[in-house]
Amino acid sequence: MKKILLLGLLFFTVAFDAQKSSAFDVGEWFKFRVHYGFVTAGYATLEVKEAVRNNRKVFHAIGKGYNTGMSRLFFKVEDNYESYFDKVTGKPYQFVRKIDEGGYTKNQEGFFNQDKNTILVKDYKNNTNNTFTTPENVQDIVSTFYYLRNHPNVDKLKVGESINVDMFFDDETTKFKLKFIGREDLDTKFGTVPCMIFRPLVQKGRVFKEEESLTVWISSDDNKVPIRIKASLMVGSIKADLDAFKGLANPFEIKVKK
Repeated sequence: MKKILLLGLLFFTVAFDAQKSSAFDVGEWFKFRVHYGFVTAGYATLEVKEAVRNNRKVFHAIGKGYNTGMSRLFFKVEDNYESYFDKVTGKPYQFVRKIDEGGYTKNQEGFFNQDKNTILVKDYKNNTNNTFTTPENVQDIVSTFYYLRNHPNVDKLKVGESINVDMFFDDETTKFKLKFIGREDLDTKFGTVPCMIFRPLVQKGRVFKEEESLTVWISSDDNKVPIRIKASLMVGSIKADLDAFKGLANPFEIKVKK
């Protein structure tokens, strides 16, 4: 369930646009409420900190997801995804993936060599080390979200146009595709927020009904904040709404405040 949320947050592979303010900075924090209708199923958070890798100060993004209530007695979810990526280029140095989804567990770290286009994946659960070849400018699951929030064309797309990014996930590189659907003023707990609507291409059959079963609403301001994610699953549907935030790099645009 939280994997769906995190995948839903992967939507925005090029350099930063020097003419625009950065969409985020150290101190940014989001909290999302995951729910079926009015019933809260869990929460997820995304936070940007600072760390040092290769003698450079880098962004350290941390995504966590967990379920709540009675569901934890039968199917506990505790997911942790992390990424260390360059402040200028957005290229990742390292990822962390430690998850427990109803007993399905993974405990991995990946170390990117962007000069040689390789990644060393250490699997602590299975006690294995494997090196994979990657394309240039490859991203991990978390860095993709932040990297593409600063994409110079993300707010210039026409309806039906897409952005592609090479993303390393589950020991392979996949071409992540994001289609622009349109714009909408979305009613939220904070007020009416102007949004852009995107539809990521997801894998059909395992969790989702169709390849375009995931829809994401992103604020139209310079922050590119994820406001809502909606997923049509094999059984029913699920939503994640922005519940709280702090540390935004730019003013948060609200047309009508509540």
